[in-house]
Amino acid sequence: MAASYELKASARDRVGKGAARALRREGLLPAVIYGDKKQALPITIPVKETTITLHKGGFLTHIGIIDVDGEKHQVIAKDFQLHPVRDDVMHVDFLRVAKGSTLTVEVPVHFLNEETCPGIKKGGVLNIVRHTVEMTVPADNIPEALEIDLAKAQPGDSLHISAVKLPEGCQPTITDRDFTIATIAAPAGMKETDDEAEAEEGEGEAE
Repeated sequence: MAASYELKASARDRVGKGAARALRREGLLPAVIYGDKKQALPITIPVKETTITLHKGGFLTHIGIIDVDGEKHQVIAKDFQLHPVRDDVMHVDFLRVAKGSTLTVEVPVHFLNEETCPGIKKGGVLNIVRHTVEMTVPADNIPEALEIDLAKAQPGDSLHISAVKLPEGCQPTITDRDFTIATIAAPAGMKETDDEAEAEEGEGEAE
């Protein structure tokens, strides 16, 4: 499996808030590598390169390499903490990725043909229920995104996970129902018209 980024790191023996502040003054971030039935490894990584990697997108779905003092670890970022005010990266958790392993990741959802969607052209609104879907995936085949085609979606339609062509070996963690990813909410005027039509049909049947 090809790595999409590589970060240089050093083993870290200092822990605690004071040590973390000192590291950040040096342009470094505290982080940890864990998993694969091995001992957790506290490390430091460069703030600048990590921030650039984060903002490229796909940080939580791309395999990376962490070079810790010459020893390379294949990882995927599982979580990161941001400063509550400045949005600076404060800490990163990396999970070791073994060959042939499977991972649970949040895969983003992309919508195709939104500009030509008939339901939206008729005044409907795309209501996104899930911006991401939690999935179990092979470590060497993590999808960039799930795609939903809106080319035929009409007002009132619900778009379910069954409408998504899933990559081979990938499946959602929710398997007991065909859950909704998005809906095309019908415009209020159209709903009122439909209700009136139903009422008139009911009156006709009563006569």
